Amino acid sequence: MGEKRCSPDTLSYNVLIDQLCSNDKLDEAEELYKGMDDKKVSPDEYTFVTLMDTCFKENRPDDAAQYFRSMVEAKLRPNLAVYNRLVEGLVKVGKVDEAKSFFDLMVPKLRMNDDAYKFIMNALFEVGKHDEVLKIIDGMLREDPNDFTEEVEEFVREVLRKEGREDEVTNLKLDVEREKAEAAAKAAEEAERAKASARTAVASLLFSNKDNENKDAEEESSEDSEDAETTSVSEETEMQAGEGIADKTSAGTTSSNNDVGLESAESVGNGVSEQGTA
Repeated sequence: MGEKRCSPDTLSYNVLIDQLCSNDKLDEAEELYKGMDDKKVSPDEYTFVTLMDTCFKENRPDDAAQYFRSMVEAKLRPNLAVYNRLVEGLVKVGKVDEAKSFFDLMVPKLRMNDDAYKFIMNALFEVGKHDEVLKIIDGMLREDPNDFTEEVEEFVREVLRKEGREDEVTNLKLDVEREKAEAAAKAAEEAERAKASARTAVASLLFSNKDNENKDAEEESSEDSEDAETTSVSEETEMQAGEGIADKTSAGTTSSNNDVGLESAESVGNGVSEQGTA
């Protein structure tokens, strides 16, 4: 395959693998599957499921489980029917713990129905793992209480009733409800504290801005006062300087007038003296 310019795709490989598995040639089918990587061809869900189912028929449950795991690791999405075949095949050969591990793996990925829940629960009950069933119920109540339907609850209660443990379901439901209520109250309290903290921060910011505005106003007022004082001092200095100049001018004028008066008096005196002599 792949010779003479033939480029096989996933569908081509699936047809050949299916034919080999149908004819009890699982080993050859697996060799073909391993060669897909060399040809850069990616297996799909059908490839893995065909090999998984055939491994269960050949009493190779571990290999079947590995094909399922490889399918999930390849980011493929096996449906609920394929998952059911896996856990049924594992439980049938007594691998309940492994079946439970795949249940835990697939719960977040699949929408389990009542039959899927009841099957794994019944498998756990049959090997005496009642506490594991209660853990499953605990997860259902916490993640999505709607999954714990009346049908599933009655199935569980019926089994636990035979063991005298029926009240454990009721107690579990009450505990989960109480914890959820406490968590909700705590979340509300934390939210209120966060709001109060935010209000305080806003108030502090507003007060800080107002304080800064007041400081700016005070600084501006102080600057205006200083400017006014400077102006007043300057004006006073100018006035004093003006008065000084005026005083000097007045003094100069008075002195000049006095000098003129003396000269006039001397002149008159001289005139009188001259007349007497004559």
